Amino acid sequence: MLLRPGFQSARVLVRRSYATTGGVPRPLPPRQQPAVEALNATAKPRPYPTRPTRELPRPARAWPIAAAVAVLGVGSWYAFLTYVTNQEKISSSIFKQLMRTVREDAELDQLLGQGIRPQSEWWLNGDPRIHGNIRQLQGNVDLSFRVRGSKGTGTVYFTSVRKEKGDPYTILRFRVIGDGGSVVNVPVHTHSDLVGAE
Repeated sequence: MLLRPGFQSARVLVRRSYATTGGVPRPLPPRQQPAVEALNATAKPRPYPTRPTRELPRPARAWPIAAAVAVLGVGSWYAFLTYVTNQEKISSSIFKQLMRTVREDAELDQLLGQGIRPQSEWWLNGDPRIHGNIRQLQGNVDLSFRVRGSKGTGTVYFTSVRKEKGDPYTILRFRVIGDGGSVVNVPVHTHSDLVGAE
């Protein structure tokens, strides 16, 4: 059967219009809409786990450790300062001249014996312990330390002050007291240049 040219072209156009559609079919609309739940009250809280029946371990106290560390630190610092200041006194020219004067005194030679020397301390690594202060700028020297000889031991006491800067020092005491109670006052003229030399 022959068609007219006009009819055939119309049929071809109809086929072309369907050729642009995809091959995947569209999903069907849902048959029933989802149910909507309206919340008109607060939500129920979730259940919490029950507390364990056994007792929890007590935390360790930190203050004893902190106190021990503080005491150790303060003690170490005090020992360090004591050692440093004691070394300064030992190395001073005043202490050296005091020991020279003590060794040359004849009365102390009879009291303490030969070889008078400072008494060493084990906790200072064999150095003597020098008590007191040497304050040259303030014009005040006050020392005491232990000495020993071949006959006995004793303690040296030396105190000297200066009223004003530039004035000579005034020696208030320079004596050695033995352990038996004997007192030896070192003559002033034997140590007139003790303080001013440094």
